[in-house]
Amino acid sequence: MSNVRFDPMRGFETAMRRVNDFMGDLDKGFNIEYGVFAPRVDISEDEKNLFFHVELPGVAKEDVKVTVNEEKILMIKGEKKHEIKEEDKANDKSYIRVERTYGSFTRTFQLPETVKSDSVTAKFDNGLLTLALEKTEPKKPKEIEIPLS
Repeated sequence: MSNVRFDPMRGFETAMRRVNDFMGDLDKGFNIEYGVFAPRVDISEDEKNLFFHVELPGVAKEDVKVTVNEEKILMIKGEKKHEIKEEDKANDKSYIRVERTYGSFTRTFQLPETVKSDSVTAKFDNGLLTLALEKTEPKKPKEIEIPLS
């Protein structure tokens, strides 16, 4: 009987080479988009306010709308537009790779009961939307004293 050496990595190397070849082919002619544009949001608070910091790079101030409804739902809507310059159209410029995302977006947040929904301040500066919502004192539960007999 002869001894046969088992090499568990032999098949793996071949598979990895095939995957790399396939990915290289994709990289040359296809654009893969990973979902739609969704801005990132940080939420923080201090004693008096609740803050939302929304990253909106490449979004114009005019393309953003912020609302709060009666049910204390904060909605941030907008659109990141992909504008092709006229000179690029005239020169028949075509893209080889597009990794930035574009399109309409909507982010909604349920606000806590301790936030005044009618006192929201918004500031838009360099692609960063900052919202400040004033907090109120939490309602204390109604307490009824029961006389003892």
